[in-house]
Amino acid sequence: MSAQIYENGLKNWIEDEKAALELITVIGRLWFEKSIELLLFRNQMVEKSSSELLNLHHYAREVVKQPISIHDTLKLSKAILDSQIAPSRLDIGRINVEWLNEKEDHKDEMDFISSKLKEFLGKDKLSLQPKDVVLYGFGRIGRIVARELIVQAGKGEQLRLRAVVTRDKKPEDIIKRANLLMTDSVHGNFQGTVITDVENQCLFINGHKVHFISAAQPEDLDYTEYGIKDALIIDNTGVWRDRKGLGRHLQAKGVSKVLLTAPGKEDIPNIVYGVNSNNFDVNGEDIWSAASCTTNAILPVLAIVNQTLGIETGHVETVHSYTNDQNLLDNYHKKHRRGRSAALNMVITETGAANAIAKVLPELSGKFTGNAIRVPTPNVSLAVLNLQVQKETSKEGVNEIMRQAALNGDLVEQIKYSFYDELVSSDLVGTSTPSIFDSPSTIVSKDGKSIVLYVWYDNEYGYTRQVIRLAKRLAGVRRLRYY
Repeated sequence: MSAQIYENGLKNWIEDEKAALELITVIGRLWFEKSIELLLFRNQMVEKSSSELLNLHHYAREVVKQPISIHDTLKLSKAILDSQIAPSRLDIGRINVEWLNEKEDHKDEMDFISSKLKEFLGKDKLSLQPKDVVLYGFGRIGRIVARELIVQAGKGEQLRLRAVVTRDKKPEDIIKRANLLMTDSVHGNFQGTVITDVENQCLFINGHKVHFISAAQPEDLDYTEYGIKDALIIDNTGVWRDRKGLGRHLQAKGVSKVLLTAPGKEDIPNIVYGVNSNNFDVNGEDIWSAASCTTNAILPVLAIVNQTLGIETGHVETVHSYTNDQNLLDNYHKKHRRGRSAALNMVITETGAANAIAKVLPELSGKFTGNAIRVPTPNVSLAVLNLQVQKETSKEGVNEIMRQAALNGDLVEQIKYSFYDELVSSDLVGTSTPSIFDSPSTIVSKDGKSIVLYVWYDNEYGYTRQVIRLAKRLAGVRRLRYY
């Protein structure tokens, strides 16, 4: 009997693997032929292996408590491929659950897809106008943005990386830039092709020609010389954070908007995509900020808690990986304690998270304090949210609120719900959501009004995905979504 169980289990797994391999082809065709991106509860499916796709299905079954099958996903994906669906991001996980609940009302998968996605049908919705993008600066965030822009290019109908601006002095410096793009000690090797053209100062990245321009002053540049027009500048340097400094980009030829990957000062809109991104007119402002990685991590969770339970007061303590701003060995630093060796010490320092909360959610103004501890890890950080809430709750109640927020509503791209008891920081490198809610760690006091929440975040990649989401909105190339 046990031998038969083994053989049956192996046979079923092989059939699942074969379905996953076929699904990979369908996912690729949808992406490169139709600009349709499939996700499984916000987990990326493009360029995943068969084993990775099967693991995503296991995660989905655990989260939604439904028998989501790779075989159903394959059939539904084929139906989408055979339909005239507009460029879009479709959560096949949600579609799969709805199919399980509604398939008795439809004759087959095609009939179901035609009914479920009827608003996405029509040739008048099948085209997008691409937007030129220039990266100003090519550090940690700049290179990850470059990688992700290329990976998400698809048919090239959305954001097009056209140029990178650095302060390089020698033509051969582009070789070092290419090597840094191709290899990364935290995020691994770039799964693509990078060809260096030193003579013309270009990199060909998966077929995309990207100019590397050396400049010291942003206003002196003429991007139209490179065939770039109406470009979105993504400033990754953090050198300028006020309107006057960032406005220098707008003096260059061929630029229409500027997006800062750091907190903006003065009246510059600080946007946490999904939280306050709909509160602003993208056509009424030329300079924007994507806020900080910590702000993007905590605000989605705080927005949900405030909406459901009401927040009286709170404290944010961030346990943050060290950054390039700190010293490798003890040396002078203008800020207290940051001069001590980042790789050897836990360092108490300040964070702007408390002030940033008020900028994004004004209703929480004055309710928060905050501090930070830099720790000897290179990436993935943790925010500890100590909150006093208005409505009485329980650990199970809070966790269910966050589970629902991760599955339904406006913040499904921002919050991932984790139920793993063994979760540690290195498990989360490359997580696309800016917030990972650690449900086993939730603490609720006996009176039900004092709660402690643990929110992880990949402070490089998770934040970068938020930057690109905001960039797409500013550029007007957001596809239709079904989440």
